[in-house]
Amino acid sequence: MPESYELLRDYLTPYGQEHLIDHWVHLNDPQRESLAREIRQLDFDLLRSLREATDQQVDWEERSQRAEPPPSVRISDPQSSADRRKTKSLGEEAIGCGRIGVILVAGGQGTRLGFDQPKGMFRIGPLSNRSLFEMHVDRLLAVMNRYDVSIPLYIMTSPLTDQETRAYFADHDRLGLEKDQLIIFCQGTMPAVDEKTGKVLLSSPHEIALSPDGHGGMLQALHREGVLEHAKDRGIEHFFYAQVDNPLVPLCDPELIGHHLAHRSQMTTQVVQKRSAKEKVGNVVQIDGRIAIIEYSDLPDSVAEKRASDGSLFLWAGNIAVHILDRKFLEECQSSASLPFHRASKVVPTLDQNRSPVKPTSPNAIKYERFIFDLLPLAERAIVVEGEASQVFAPVKNADGAATDTPDAARKAIIDLHRSWLQTGGASISSQTLVEINPRWALDAEDVAAKIKENQSRHNDPFMTLEVSADTYFSC
Repeated sequence: MPESYELLRDYLTPYGQEHLIDHWVHLNDPQRESLAREIRQLDFDLLRSLREATDQQVDWEERSQRAEPPPSVRISDPQSSADRRKTKSLGEEAIGCGRIGVILVAGGQGTRLGFDQPKGMFRIGPLSNRSLFEMHVDRLLAVMNRYDVSIPLYIMTSPLTDQETRAYFADHDRLGLEKDQLIIFCQGTMPAVDEKTGKVLLSSPHEIALSPDGHGGMLQALHREGVLEHAKDRGIEHFFYAQVDNPLVPLCDPELIGHHLAHRSQMTTQVVQKRSAKEKVGNVVQIDGRIAIIEYSDLPDSVAEKRASDGSLFLWAGNIAVHILDRKFLEECQSSASLPFHRASKVVPTLDQNRSPVKPTSPNAIKYERFIFDLLPLAERAIVVEGEASQVFAPVKNADGAATDTPDAARKAIIDLHRSWLQTGGASISSQTLVEINPRWALDAEDVAAKIKENQSRHNDPFMTLEVSADTYFSC
């Protein structure tokens, strides 16, 4: 039997949230039970403290004025080939010894893409039509094959994507992963509250308006779902973290991992050089000796436009949500107070007093989210490593026709990168020819060059050139 109306009213009244059971008389028993369970799961003390903290928001103007470029490994830094090999070998050893796991954040739906399923199921392969999930898993399988090691893939879903994601992997035989190599876990939620009153909103008479608690919710989910314990039991010491909407992310890049290990970093962040002062990416900076991220929307124009002595952007480092995270560091940060909540004004459909749906035309609610990058200032040792955007960053966020981050732009980036690998390896290929390389055929430019050399050796002709004259998908 559901909890009594009187008990719930007494529980809610001190928080001023008794409106949540205004429609109780119109609900059946299963609906009452469901609503009571959702109510009891809410942390009303936390919501109250978040609302009371509204007037204590960060002074981004002041913080931005103190921001400096982060300590970083730049592409332009002079590095001998011996140093690069040493760094890469550190990463390769960690991968080969089974000390690396992969976390893929996949809690978003493809709403902005006009796609009503989990974004990971969106098909992005230029010629193969592979999904984002397939792109990442093929890369991971190739890494496992190269280093003869089993690497667990931890996929974080949200309540919006969890069921469909699990069904997708079940229906597709885990895309080639073994059962013990795929661990799917779900992040938590936070209620939407009315922007003016702080009252929790209802999405239906028996349902609270809930939304995912942000990718920073991963910290609690890792603990709650037993992921950290699972990783520890497997000997995982570091996680390669990425988001599902970037098909170019170099999962388990040994050189990036090598930099992380060489610097004894607790959290390493890969960045790219910003294309413009106000590009819509987080700005990776250093403030008071700690690495932090200032969102593009919080960075004043005067600071965003500031130039270094050579004319380049002073704050140049753009966040692409690729990190290496030390497992012990994550364990130390398990306290719920470790990551702050960020407030966002959103349009949230709700109900009026007559139980009729209301669809506001302007923001009416506050959603609270945590961001994983807020771990950076907590790290005593953190570094930033620059990547070449054309090789590591092609996010799929907006529908074709938008100015940036579209499927068409991502497909072009994939084709351009793979064409460059073939050309560097000695292949003959027209600039108009479309190519796509499955990592299980060749993981990187070095693999492609080796394939071409192997072809020359097989034909006993060191001058033979691989000619690609038609659109080609190179697959295993």
